[in-house]
Amino acid sequence: MNRFEGSGNREAKIRYLDGDFQIVLPGSHVTCATSGKLIPLDELRYWSVARQEPYADAEASFEGDKRAGILPNQRR
Repeated sequence: MNRFEGSGNREAKIRYLDGDFQIVLPGSHVTCATSGKLIPLDELRYWSVARQEPYADAEASFEGDKRAGILPNQRR
């Protein structure tokens, strides 16, 4: 049995750590903090430890940093 079986189709509650995460409440997915996309737990690769937020991909993570004021504003 893998750690995702029996979680149904509900959102997991996760504690995001440096280089890993801890499942607090089992589920099948989490929701990207910037895009709202559902992220299956076995595809979760990006998150913020400081903000305890998951991201669907590197671009979403970058948007999370910009929103938090961590990166300088980009001019277009």
